[in-house]
Amino acid sequence: MLDPMSRQLEGRAAIVTGAGRGIGRGIALVLGNRGASVAVCDLDEQNAKAVAEEINAAQGKAISGLADVTSKKSIEEFTARAISEFNAIDICVANAGVIGAAGYTERRDYTDADWDITYGVNVRGLVNTAEAIIPHMAERRYGRIINISSHGGRAPAGVSTGRGTVGMPYSVSKAAAIQWTHALAIKLGKFDINVNVVCPGKLWTPMWETISMQIHLQDPDMADLTPREVFDLQIEKDVPLGRPQTPEDIGRAVAFLASDDASEITGQALNVNGGTRMN
Repeated sequence: MLDPMSRQLEGRAAIVTGAGRGIGRGIALVLGNRGASVAVCDLDEQNAKAVAEEINAAQGKAISGLADVTSKKSIEEFTARAISEFNAIDICVANAGVIGAAGYTERRDYTDADWDITYGVNVRGLVNTAEAIIPHMAERRYGRIINISSHGGRAPAGVSTGRGTVGMPYSVSKAAAIQWTHALAIKLGKFDINVNVVCPGKLWTPMWETISMQIHLQDPDMADLTPREVFDLQIEKDVPLGRPQTPEDIGRAVAFLASDDASEITGQALNVNGGTRMN
């Protein structure tokens, strides 16, 4: 059921990319719970439909569809549909992301394919998503763009840990997402469009399961552990608050940045990581 005490997004409408599972699903559900109409898109159209149905079943309002953020035409078409369905889009959450190319879990070092896919989705995908919505928001002189990066974009990861360099393209792409946010915030401020980025920490999602599988297979000290046990060990070792984050934790941060309470916040990168990295 919708929470009557947390309706700060009542009357707003949002697009969330990569919303079929994991962090994107959590963001979409929280925005719907807070009163926003939500356009849920994903490469997996059935997953997107299931998330929209969850929102609608909880007395919210949502539509769903397929969108490939690496294709300008695809994200532009979905954005136009969302604007038509909801009359306006106030919030754009560019969440779609990948960690590496096929076979990531079996490799110690990155390949050209890892660079290509992380750049295509994690960098160009953010640019394509923003460029699809900016003309609409600029014309209305209102908007909230929230990009999803990672605290892995804050400092090198997977380089000096003894597990090879397979995570380097991902970390570099997430650093680029933060820089893109800073630049876009400066560019769009004159249109009253706020642009911020959320940097999640460690969540037990399909993406972090693949990271744990990679560690499990490549680190002899972890060989006897399951991927979930590897993940739990990382939490115990690295997170001051001693617990993993959840997709809903990220969703609540996004909801705040999308709300009027954050009207004077732009160009900021917010860690939601239990204190793992404090910059």
